Amino acid sequence: MFSIFRSAVARSVPLRSWRPSKSHRSGFTRSETTSSTNTGPVYRAKRERFITPAVILAGFIPIFTFALGTWQVKRLKWKVALIDELQEKMEREPIQLPRHVNLAAIPEFVYRKVRLIGRWDVEHAILLGPRVRDGTPGYHLVLPLKRSNGSTVLVDRGFISAEHVDMALRHQEDREVEVYGMLRTSPPRNMFTPDNVPEKGEWHWADVDAMCDFAGGQPADVQPVFVEEIFEGHSGDASYRLARGIPIGRIPAVDIRNSHASYVVTWYSLSAFTAVMLIRLVLARRRARNAMPR
Repeated sequence: MFSIFRSAVARSVPLRSWRPSKSHRSGFTRSETTSSTNTGPVYRAKRERFITPAVILAGFIPIFTFALGTWQVKRLKWKVALIDELQEKMEREPIQLPRHVNLAAIPEFVYRKVRLIGRWDVEHAILLGPRVRDGTPGYHLVLPLKRSNGSTVLVDRGFISAEHVDMALRHQEDREVEVYGMLRTSPPRNMFTPDNVPEKGEWHWADVDAMCDFAGGQPADVQPVFVEEIFEGHSGDASYRLARGIPIGRIPAVDIRNSHASYVVTWYSLSAFTAVMLIRLVLARRRARNAMPR
């Protein structure tokens, strides 16, 4: 009986060994793959460029200012040499101007002392100004000097107070006079200085050519030669002249401005300061760069 039962079971349920199906295997593989790759995206800090426009600009400034300082050193040497040359010219003995002055040679003789002999042409007097001396308003009196041995030249006799203009014009000697002065050229005009109006007697700056034409020009044998009369007295003499309408000439000294030394200090100091700031900037950026995760 049992043998019959075993035979029936054997026929109805065939026995075989168990193996995982392909579907089971593939599902297991996908699970492993998914679990091994789904670890999430990896974020890395973005590293800034070390050289930026700000760094380039900070590096350019000290170089540029150092170059300006070096240029000012050259200008300083040139200006000192020029002042020494003019000072040496001024200390020479006065010269006598030729009958007709070579105008092209005037720049070579600027600041040279000259000796003139002639008569004043008061009819063509020029009041240059207004000017101020020690708080006193006034003008510079420019008179043509008709030389006895040559052409007429223009002489800046010096400062007179505004209240003594008429007195100064009346007291000009009507005789031959001897004048010592310094040969000059037209001073540079300030950009804020108004234009001269010769028709109204308004002279704000020494335009030598225009003053020459006003005094008669070439037909009257007037040359555009400008001389500043010298005054070598003390302050008491100046006060005496000022009170009596006598022009006060210029002190014989080189009046060229020399500010290049201060410019040298300014530019080199700025170059050093910006160089230090550049070094600090570079070191700070390097520390920040090294502290960032790689």
